[in-house]
Amino acid sequence: MAPRNQGRDAREARDRLRLYQARQGLHDRRRRRRRRDDLVALVALVVVAALATGSQLVHDGRATASASASASASASASATSTPTPSASATAADTGNVPSASIAKASTWTGRLTLNKTVTLDIELDGKAAPQSTSVLVDLIRKQFYDGTSCHRLSVSKGAQFIQCGSANGDGTGDAGFEYGPLENVPADGDYPTGTIAMARSSSQYSQNTQFFITYGDTHLDGSTGGYTVVGKVTAGLPRLRKTITSKGIGTAGSDGTGAPKVPTTITGATIAIER
Repeated sequence: MAPRNQGRDAREARDRLRLYQARQGLHDRRRRRRRRDDLVALVALVVVAALATGSQLVHDGRATASASASASASASASATSTPTPSASATAADTGNVPSASIAKASTWTGRLTLNKTVTLDIELDGKAAPQSTSVLVDLIRKQFYDGTSCHRLSVSKGAQFIQCGSANGDGTGDAGFEYGPLENVPADGDYPTGTIAMARSSSQYSQNTQFFITYGDTHLDGSTGGYTVVGKVTAGLPRLRKTITSKGIGTAGSDGTGAPKVPTTITGATIAIER
């Protein structure tokens, strides 16, 4: 039995190494291109700023391309100094994107565990968002999210979400691919409590590993395309609010969002097809 166990351990070690390399592979390229937080502008105090001053939204200080990253998350105003790229012949997936056929036009159910004590039951809609569902299913199966952080929180009225899935825990890094186009985007810009949607930067083909969960009703500006709704949380939000989101933000960026005051890590993720 010992040789078999050693062989299994070796395979698992190789798998872990490949996963690590996948997470880190585009880190340098990300830094060269721009440090950005993938949820475009993520509202936060944008609503307050827009209502109070009418000024345009700027992205947080972690991203050098703040204007384009901010464009899509304003709650009440189109806040962008750089037009969002429109779909064109050059808009295309990059890297090895998981096949959309994984979703099988089916409903998928699973669970995200945060900080070992917060469990969120989730449901992904493979019919409405086949490509994004396939991406999340594939990443969860490969344990990509285990140990990654939920690095961004918005606590503003009308903009309540937590963003997770950054490979490097700071809004950068991915699994070696980016994809589009957008799917299942709300026409009215409303993302009800419990929505799970994919984060992105200004390009509609910049979706990758990051996603956000609304723990309160949220409205995001849709003038740059909006965000793919991939599913919903079906249980666990009260615990999330009580132990994490209600504690607020440590240090807010220029748009009012920031890292949760309670450091938040995905400590487990499961998914299975619901037949």
